[in-house]
Amino acid sequence: MKTPGHDVAPQKLAAQLLRSYEAGSSFFFASPRRTLLAQGTFATVPHAGGTNSLEKLPERVAKVLADARQADHDIPIAVGAVPFDGRVPAQLVVPMTLQRAGPLVFDDTVAPSPGLPPRYTVQPVPEPSAYLDGVARALKLMESGPLRKVVLSRSLHLSATTPIDLQRLLYNLARRNPSGFTFAVDLPQRPSAAPGEGRRTLIGASPELLVSRNGMQVLANPLAGSAARSPDPIEDQARAAALLESPKDLHEHAVVIDAVAEAMRPFCKTLDVPAKPSLVSTQTMWHLSSRITGELSDPSITSLTLAVALHPTPAVCGYPTELAHAAIGHIEPFERGYYTGTVGWCDANGDGQWAVTIRCAEADEHSLRLFAGAGIVAGSKPEAELAETEAKFRTMLQAMGLGQTTGAQP
Repeated sequence: MKTPGHDVAPQKLAAQLLRSYEAGSSFFFASPRRTLLAQGTFATVPHAGGTNSLEKLPERVAKVLADARQADHDIPIAVGAVPFDGRVPAQLVVPMTLQRAGPLVFDDTVAPSPGLPPRYTVQPVPEPSAYLDGVARALKLMESGPLRKVVLSRSLHLSATTPIDLQRLLYNLARRNPSGFTFAVDLPQRPSAAPGEGRRTLIGASPELLVSRNGMQVLANPLAGSAARSPDPIEDQARAAALLESPKDLHEHAVVIDAVAEAMRPFCKTLDVPAKPSLVSTQTMWHLSSRITGELSDPSITSLTLAVALHPTPAVCGYPTELAHAAIGHIEPFERGYYTGTVGWCDANGDGQWAVTIRCAEADEHSLRLFAGAGIVAGSKPEAELAETEAKFRTMLQAMGLGQTTGAQP
């Protein structure tokens, strides 16, 4: 395993890894406790073929890691991204080199890096009016059948005339979201892309941990139920208090927590599920949060095994899962790809950490596709759900130096 020199201070080491990120040849993942930079590709986890890339994915990863060790490769870890829909191949690799450090720490006395030059054309997909219609369609489905929740998302397509500086964008995301999971993952070229169209990168700052494993201890931290932050401190606290008492949001949260706990129980000999949610915040949002902890019943259960069993949770798909997935396919006018999948790592011991792939964009040299969604349940108001997606877009837009914009030319 590649390690930096011993003369590098721990705080400087994490910052050094962030500065060393290079789009097209790196995987970057920062959590509140550690920073990880993987570079190069020793081996790629093969695709399953067929219609479900997630089928036996943990077993395929375990074999690739075992083969790498047999070949005397001393980086026993797989990193990358798992898609929302199993029809899209998972993108996981064993890197050539790996560097780890503690959490990123930023000097508050130093002015933050300015945003990227705000010279983009912006196209909402779907248009806001079409999204409102989609929410109304989802609510009608709930009136006439067993569907209890569906998560509907939107996309913003931003195009620039100059190359996008992803290293700078990643820095801005990490600085603005120290309590979340900042990531950048190389993606394969689109099948329809012309030769030379270049790289794709999945980049973002997720507030939500899908699951982590450390030895026999596991943690899932689903978020469901949200409210936009306010710049006014009094109003901001009022919104937080209202979220904790909101019947609609508490119902939405309970649907998610029940499903996550049900998925985890077969793997755990003990499981602790909080009786009620707490609040967590980012710079742009308040969220209802529940930290579900457990002890595994079998040491062979890996973090990726748990991630695949949990994915997709009702926080990003809906409930019941199959009905929600079908509704998404009928209502959303685009393919999600890796958005609302999971991003992270799993080592040969089974330990690892997987974040939910939200507050993110898919980027190439001159464009980004931003994504944001909202959970629709009985009692949802289309205009409120549209406003929630606008607030969630701010994580990426603010890191890019843009305000709240879905117009044609900032």
